[in-house]
Amino acid sequence: MTWISPAPARCFQAALILLYVSAGSIAELERGCPCDKPELCEPITHTPAKEVVGFVVNQDNWMKYNWTHLTTLMMFTDLPTNLMCHAHSLGVRIVLGGLNGFSVANLTNSTARSTWIKDQLALVQSSYADGINLDIEAPVKNGSLEQKLLTLFVHEVYQAFKSANKNYQVTYDVAWSPNCTDGRCYEVEKFADIVDFLIVMSYDEQSQIYGPCVASANSPLPKTELGIKQYLDLGISPSKLVLGQPWYGYDYPCIDVRPGDVCYIKKVPFRGVPCSDAAGSQHNYGSIRQLIREDHITVQWNDTFKAPFFQHQITNIMHQFWFDDPPSLSLKYSMAAQHSLKGLAFWNVDSLDYSDEPHGRKDTEEMWTAIDAFFSN
Repeated sequence: MTWISPAPARCFQAALILLYVSAGSIAELERGCPCDKPELCEPITHTPAKEVVGFVVNQDNWMKYNWTHLTTLMMFTDLPTNLMCHAHSLGVRIVLGGLNGFSVANLTNSTARSTWIKDQLALVQSSYADGINLDIEAPVKNGSLEQKLLTLFVHEVYQAFKSANKNYQVTYDVAWSPNCTDGRCYEVEKFADIVDFLIVMSYDEQSQIYGPCVASANSPLPKTELGIKQYLDLGISPSKLVLGQPWYGYDYPCIDVRPGDVCYIKKVPFRGVPCSDAAGSQHNYGSIRQLIREDHITVQWNDTFKAPFFQHQITNIMHQFWFDDPPSLSLKYSMAAQHSLKGLAFWNVDSLDYSDEPHGRKDTEEMWTAIDAFFSN
């Protein structure tokens, strides 16, 4: 997959994503369970001690995932019935993800909330999935009515799904820091008490740049650990926190490069801050590794951020790329283990090279193997 988007991942995630089952699958479902064994259409009942969650955005690669490392797949794309059957045969949950068309503006409308919840529950049931992942990232003011109603909404979703089936999983994606990051002033302590676990999206940490407008790491280890500690300092149990990590990087066109490889970038505001990572564009890990190989690029290591980067001239403009790789991710996976977190999550599992090209296959295997750092600490 070589998906490249000029918009940050948070914008993609916060889009109003409508999940659905393909027309062919609907016909199968109307005839009953589409799996060879009827029990595969039942929700997974066991709860793993640790979670390894993959966000899925492309339904073409799933047969090549490293399934031995996964406990849950969160679908941000169509759900093929054969994927569901295969996942359930391996004890892996399939959870429907995204905002699914619900707007924060509707929080004050109890009928709209109820209708949305019923529709999503029906969708999960009809596709034989295992629950829902809430990814509401709209700004909400601290102390506002919307803040209280969002917490109520999360509780209503949880109650509806657990009443339908106690084995359904309900989770919420939160920002890398609980301190009103990007204007998201959510009652995260209450969220943690309600849902099965929170996925801390420890990426796009440059979404609001308060210092010099320069390119930097997407998920630097010190900042990532700071965010996790802030959640723990609120009294949230580590067993309710899953560390989300990026399997992608950013390409920043430099408007000026100064000594020390300091790349000044264009000021692109985001939610009240004049500089953000929106000045760059996302590239998945597979395409970054391909660029490095084809152009014989030397990758450098920033020991402050514990992250790789490189500079590359494209059409007379110097670009600086920041990304994560197995060494940088292993450090953060180990950090998650040291804090006894519930698990790991990745945006997204389709960012790797699942082709049969030898170098790409090696890169992909190393990314999956890096997960072992979480379990070896």
